[in-house]
Amino acid sequence: MNFGGLNTMWVIVMFDLPTDTPKARKQYSIFRKHLLNDGFNMMQYSIYIRHSASDENAHVHVKRIKSNLPPDGEVRIIKITDKQFSNIEVFYGSKRIKTELPPQQLQFF
Repeated sequence: MNFGGLNTMWVIVMFDLPTDTPKARKQYSIFRKHLLNDGFNMMQYSIYIRHSASDENAHVHVKRIKSNLPPDGEVRIIKITDKQFSNIEVFYGSKRIKTELPPQQLQFF
């Protein structure tokens, strides 16, 4: 999808954080809440996704994630275009389902 010459993007955050101590669980919770407060939605366990209007906007969200990284564990961030997102194949068991559609956005002239 292209709005006003801007390439819309998806930011995908995948993480594997320790939860073996109360302190680690708290850090996990803080990181997850940061993602939710920044407009991310859970795609599946420990994978969160957010739609961005442009690569520049996606960069802003990546920068926010980097500034709130937990002290332990692993975090990976991927940016993909709407076209790449639409090529994701999703299966529940052996049954294929449609990939989520990007959110509707208003275009002002």
